Amino acid sequence: MPDMQNVSILVVDDHTLFRRGLIALLEQYPGLQVVGEAGDAAQALRLAPALQPDIILLDNHLPGVAGIDAVQDLRKLAPAARVLMLTVSEDAQDLATALRNGAQGYLLKTIDGDLLAQAIRRAACGEPVVSPELMGKLVAAFQSQGEPVPTLPAVQVPAPEDSTPLSPREEEVLREIARGASNKEIARTLDIAETTVKIHVQHILRKLGLSSRVQAAVYASDRGRVE
Repeated sequence: MPDMQNVSILVVDDHTLFRRGLIALLEQYPGLQVVGEAGDAAQALRLAPALQPDIILLDNHLPGVAGIDAVQDLRKLAPAARVLMLTVSEDAQDLATALRNGAQGYLLKTIDGDLLAQAIRRAACGEPVVSPELMGKLVAAFQSQGEPVPTLPAVQVPAPEDSTPLSPREEEVLREIARGASNKEIARTLDIAETTVKIHVQHILRKLGLSSRVQAAVYASDRGRVE
C-alpha cells in the first residue's frame, strides 16, 4: 500500500491538451505526484514497469488498444498499481468490462477536481470508486448478464443483523440511489428538499452500517429493492 502522503500517478490520455491540463490540476494537490504520461495504451505498457505507479489514470477511447482492454496487462506489469478509468464513456458495458478486467474504479471526466483527488486517494487505499451517476448502470450491467455485482472489497455489503428498519421514505430514497440518481434528482422525483435527501442518505447509511452510496446501491440490488 502506498504512503498516503504521496501517491504516484501515471496519466494515460491521447488528447495532449486534456492530459497536460489534468497533470497541472493534479499537481495542485499536496501528495499527488504525476510520475509519467502516455498518449496510448502501448506507451503506457512500456512506462508502467519502470514507473510502478500507485495509480494509473486511464482513458478508454485510445488509439489502438482501448483502455478497458489494456487494464489486465497494465496490472500484470505494475502489480501494485490501481487502474482508475477516467473517461467520457457512460456506456454500461464499458463500465462492466473495466471492472471485470480489474479496474479499481470508473470516473467520468466531468468530475470535480477535488472529488477526483479524493477518488485517487481512496483508490490508492484499495477502495473501489465509481461516479455516482453511473451506479444504476453498474447494477444493471451485471444483472443484465445474470451476474452478481462485483464483490470488490468496499462493495461487499453484508446485512447487519441488528440494523434498524428503514422508514418508507428512506426506502424510496434507497431505491433512487440504486438507480443512480443524484441528490438533486431524488429531491425532484420525491418532491422534497435536497437538504432533506442528504439527511435521509445519512440515516440510511448509518442504519444499514454502510459507508458509501456505492454500498447502498449494491445492498438495494442484492435484496431486490430496485424496480
